[in-house]
Amino acid sequence: MLSPFHLAFPVHDLAQARRFYGQTMGCPEGRSSDEWIDFNFYGHQIVAHLAPSESGASQRNAVDGHGVPVRHFGIVLPMADWEDLAKKLRAAGTEFVIEPYIRFKGEPGEQATMFFLDPSGNAIEIKAFSDISRLFAK
Repeated sequence: MLSPFHLAFPVHDLAQARRFYGQTMGCPEGRSSDEWIDFNFYGHQIVAHLAPSESGASQRNAVDGHGVPVRHFGIVLPMADWEDLAKKLRAAGTEFVIEPYIRFKGEPGEQATMFFLDPSGNAIEIKAFSDISRLFAK
């Protein structure tokens, strides 16, 4: 079993973060205060901290012909869950930085991926592999 990771990140508005991560993403809320909110991000602890001056977009680098936000976090889901989340995000009107697609087709690292921003501009990548054993394939 993998140990859960912990990630703290800045947001400009806790109410928007609560709606996005709690409702749109479906992440159960844990502890909170007037300055932060814990979320269960697929078994991992992420914490939205109120820090408006630190929120915003990051540099992008080219990966498979797309501008990937350098600063991002995410999760690798089973393919069916990835497909379900892509549908849910589209239905919610999510604006994608990179639309859901299959990256590195026919190569060892072939994967489904999508990128989008939370309301504070934090980039999130959700991935899936048809064969999870290929996660670190070269």
